[in-house]
Amino acid sequence: MTAPRVLIGCERSGVLRRAFLALGFDAWSCDLEPADDASNRHIRGNLLDHLNDGWDMLAVMHPPCTILCNSGARWLYLGGKRVNGPDPARWAELDAAAAFYRALRDARQIPARAIENPVMHEHAIRLTGRGRTQFVQPWWFGDPFFKATGFELIGLPDLVPTKRLTPPRPGTDEHKAWSRIHRMPPGPDRARLRSETFPGLAAAAAQQWGAALMQQVAT
Repeated sequence: MTAPRVLIGCERSGVLRRAFLALGFDAWSCDLEPADDASNRHIRGNLLDHLNDGWDMLAVMHPPCTILCNSGARWLYLGGKRVNGPDPARWAELDAAAAFYRALRDARQIPARAIENPVMHEHAIRLTGRGRTQFVQPWWFGDPFFKATGFELIGLPDLVPTKRLTPPRPGTDEHKAWSRIHRMPPGPDRARLRSETFPGLAAAAAQQWGAALMQQVAT
């Protein structure tokens, strides 16, 4: 049987691509930026232009989410204050990000889809039409970090924890280390570093979603 084709969208790190490749899938990543690992299995371009290329599964790991996340809701208004009225540029950015999300979520030509998304504010939820979302933490899969990651899943099962760790007590140095993503200082690489997929989560996703995909393809 031909190996199922898996497209990892909005990924330049190659972490999830390599996890699927290790299990024998025909996996490719796609992003506007070149792959960090210089892989020849990376498509540099607009993800929307490659949705009809015969994929069995789509996993979009890092779609534009800053404008969609709850923590950024205040910046939809001038000066970060609702009393000042809406910021037209930010609302236009929100509309574009929501349209991109909808296009990926509704790509029915790909039977199995996982679309990563943040904890959204009410306007983002309304504009994306986001369905039921599973939120997971890296420490569920052996990665000692805090970062709530949501997946809207279509044709794929919820992820089951594989190597659940015990979170450290708040206020300890270990807790601060686990909070590295949230405590990361501003800088040119901050957005990229904050969006990288953790290896434990990638391995669990490849194994569990990959098993579900194999079962679908076999039927």
